[in-house]
Amino acid sequence: MKNIGFLSFGHWTPSEHSQVRSAADALLQSVELAVAAEELGADGAYFRVHHFARQLASPCPLLAAAAARTSRIELGTGVIDMRYENPLYMAEDAGAADLISGGRLQLGISRGSPEQVIDGYRYFGYVPPEGQSDGEMARNHTQLFLDVLKGEGFAQPNPRPMFANPPGLLRLEPYSEGLRDRIWWGAGSRATAEWTAEQGMNLMSSTLLTEDTGVPFHRLQAEQIQRFRDAWTAAGHEREPRVSVSRSIFPIVSELDRQLFWRERHSTDQVGHLDGGDARFGKTYAGEPDKLIAELAEDEAIAAADTLLLTVPNQLGVDYNAHVVEAVLTHLAPELGWR
Repeated sequence: MKNIGFLSFGHWTPSEHSQVRSAADALLQSVELAVAAEELGADGAYFRVHHFARQLASPCPLLAAAAARTSRIELGTGVIDMRYENPLYMAEDAGAADLISGGRLQLGISRGSPEQVIDGYRYFGYVPPEGQSDGEMARNHTQLFLDVLKGEGFAQPNPRPMFANPPGLLRLEPYSEGLRDRIWWGAGSRATAEWTAEQGMNLMSSTLLTEDTGVPFHRLQAEQIQRFRDAWTAAGHEREPRVSVSRSIFPIVSELDRQLFWRERHSTDQVGHLDGGDARFGKTYAGEPDKLIAELAEDEAIAAADTLLLTVPNQLGVDYNAHVVEAVLTHLAPELGWR
């Protein structure tokens, strides 16, 4: 395990029981948690993106703000729903945020998860062409996004521009070199992981898969990762790909930890239905450090990935979530081969 970071859903609730009661709280605390995680030695700060929800939604301003407050930690998303995105405008936003970060962005994108509203992307002005699904529309948006990130000129310049142009066709600006290699696809199945490799994107796999073969979640996910790596090799890409997995991991090292997570000590995989098909959900890891070290050592997907993202309960506030990250880095990470 080379990299360990956190993944925040950015929930906010106007409740006295929440430490995050407004959208402003969610955004500002996300930046503060990124700062705290960097100070603790973590490698990444990642944020979920959901529209029409009391969660984080517009990632590039947040990533740019976190970039301005940090200097080393990777900053990413998990994931941006490409059904909602204008690929060219997104490339400009991402390029600007990446330049502010000094090339630290790791953008997770995907077709997206079930949303708060029906066909929410239609409110954003995107309708799948006749005979095409919303998933196919997301992949088309993705292909255009990846193409413009190459930095090649494609737009015919105005013969009478307001400002002088460089020679040839024009590309989008600002252009951030290397960002194309730091795009990840959130894959929910083995077949999608293979497609991800063919496109030359890194693999981001979460705590659920939209299929179930009867084997434990971590083993199915490890098979997904192996299929991704095999497809990557077959595609002949020159660079080495990256793979991340997400886990809910809570070392019980204080009385507050025990109060919050003792019920999760015997968590198991769950099988359910998502978008009309079977899905397998990974368990929560909670317990004393020695117990967790033994359990995590048997997690085949963690062993196969290079990046572990810790899903954090952000509504418990920055201090507590920093405590969770520190507990994992201190008590568990060295035994997982980190650093």
